[in-house]
Amino acid sequence: MTATRTLSVQETMDPPMGPRRWAVAAFCFVIALLDGFDTQSIAFIGTAIAAEFALSATDMTWVITASTVGMALGAMTLGTFGDRIGRKRTILIALALFGAFSLAGAFATAAWQVVVLRFLIGLGMGGATPALLALTAEYSPRARRGTLMTLVLLGLPGGAMIGGLVAAAWLPVVGWRGIFLIGGALPLLLLAAAVALLPESPAYLVAKGTHDDDSRARALIARSTGRAVPEDTALTVEDAGEKRGSVAALFAPTYRKVTVAVWATYLFNWIAWFLLLLWMPTALKALGLDAGTAALGTVTVNAAFIVFSVPLSAALPRVNPRRLLLGMFAAGILIALGLGAAGTQWGLVFTLLGLAGFGIGGQQLALNYLIANAYPTQLRATATGWGIGVGRLGSIVGSALGGVLLTGLGPSGYFAALAVPLVVAGAATLLVRPARAEASDGELEAVAAGH
Repeated sequence: MTATRTLSVQETMDPPMGPRRWAVAAFCFVIALLDGFDTQSIAFIGTAIAAEFALSATDMTWVITASTVGMALGAMTLGTFGDRIGRKRTILIALALFGAFSLAGAFATAAWQVVVLRFLIGLGMGGATPALLALTAEYSPRARRGTLMTLVLLGLPGGAMIGGLVAAAWLPVVGWRGIFLIGGALPLLLLAAAVALLPESPAYLVAKGTHDDDSRARALIARSTGRAVPEDTALTVEDAGEKRGSVAALFAPTYRKVTVAVWATYLFNWIAWFLLLLWMPTALKALGLDAGTAALGTVTVNAAFIVFSVPLSAALPRVNPRRLLLGMFAAGILIALGLGAAGTQWGLVFTLLGLAGFGIGGQQLALNYLIANAYPTQLRATATGWGIGVGRLGSIVGSALGGVLLTGLGPSGYFAALAVPLVVAGAATLLVRPARAEASDGELEAVAAGH
């Protein structure tokens, strides 16, 4: 039958969420939890690995940095597969990678094997997140898209927090190899469930443009929304043929200065955040805590990040993101200096670590709003993507710096040194000026949802 009208896939998803679509979002959240667990697991077990293989803090840099490098490459390679082979297949590959190689890590007999396996685990972790966010967005109503994507992203610190609790309770019992086994078995169990239960994205299927894929998309839409698409209606995707900004446009005379400033803000904030997350348990153990208690530092930071994210997400569309970021960087600098001076006053140390979830990590939520104010609509998606890419480079640098700082400055010097990248990030934020045409609150929310 010849189509008499068109309907975008997103319009079919605009009715209120039903059980099947909530299940998709929940599935993506659980996968993100496991992703967060594996991402942070090396921070929990790094000291035990160092003890078994007689590694110095500098030697541990390779072990800790390997997964971060893998994540960056995974996001750039496997992360792009979602548009080529589908969201579901990409998620399945990612689960298989970080599940299988984490299991293999439990049987490593040399430090170099741990390094290689952590890199391969990182490939899976980095590749999973873009596909999870895309699938969540494409099953969400427009009005809830940003909220649901934020909830899925919170699975990452949530998983890190759970991993800290598991490490504190089980590391003394099962050792670091047991944590690898747990981190591998759970993704593989979820892989089996995902094969049977996780649906493909109807938007991806429609974008492929074949009759069979269109029929599959219609069946998925009917099953997930309870509403069939009429046979005389042609399905489309909203951004088909949309003109997108180019990277070169970010360096046009009007935006060159702001692009350098935004990239510097991302780079140095991510340096500080990953420097804190991945080396904090080692620093706390060097100050005198046992490995299990030191892992609770990561629990504290990630739990606080989740708690702070709720009011931050509500406030960001209504406040000036540049001013908020400057306040957050100022708070982070004071927190870092306070940690450097706190020594073994554990109540103060853990209080400051909780506040670090706002003053060092909270910027992760606010940075996308900074871009929304700094660029016109046609450049925002490109600017956000490249800002995050530069941030991933910062995560690699931060992962690599920890061992050097701990060896050269000791744990107190390491904590105080966190202030340096925060000062640079704050100075870069000062250079960011709004685009000539101010973005509305609705546009800001759209940019955040697009991330």
